[in-house]
Amino acid sequence: MLLGRALAPARRSSDLEFRLTRAADGATVTEADYPDEVRVLYFGYTSCPDICPATLGKFGQAIGDLDPRVADDIRFLFVSVDPKRDTPDKLAAYARAFGGRFVGLTSDIPTLRDLTKRYRVTFGYGEPTDSGFYTVSHSSAAFIFDRDGELRLLARQSASIDAIEQDLRRLANE
Repeated sequence: MLLGRALAPARRSSDLEFRLTRAADGATVTEADYPDEVRVLYFGYTSCPDICPATLGKFGQAIGDLDPRVADDIRFLFVSVDPKRDTPDKLAAYARAFGGRFVGLTSDIPTLRDLTKRYRVTFGYGEPTDSGFYTVSHSSAAFIFDRDGELRLLARQSASIDAIEQDLRRLANE
């Protein structure tokens, strides 16, 4: 039994499909670049003060607690919705800080809007302060896809590390 919010076929927003830029090397990648893995898709930004680091931290700990053979079959795809501030170097370093299975991805705003619409995710930008700082509002759920790229679970911010770990292990062992 999976603990995250299981999505019935009729309620699944979409199978995994994207075309983005990998921050680490500037390569254009698609879902096909991460074959035969359980993939977690999460939208956020590196300057996020709370939700993003907490979510990535939970997943990092859950993946780190798994047997390495299982963890090697899981990929966390962190998609930045703040390409203006999230330079490739900054985004790549941020993703790496949570573990070797984390990849930083991004694109231009129109591509990000199309992609987030596909998964019924929203994001928006706050008014900049005098110093230029602005917040980014964004959805906080993580989408978990099985090895076939089928959306199986929605993990909310409230999900425990143990629940995430169990769900990832079950999907990786399917």
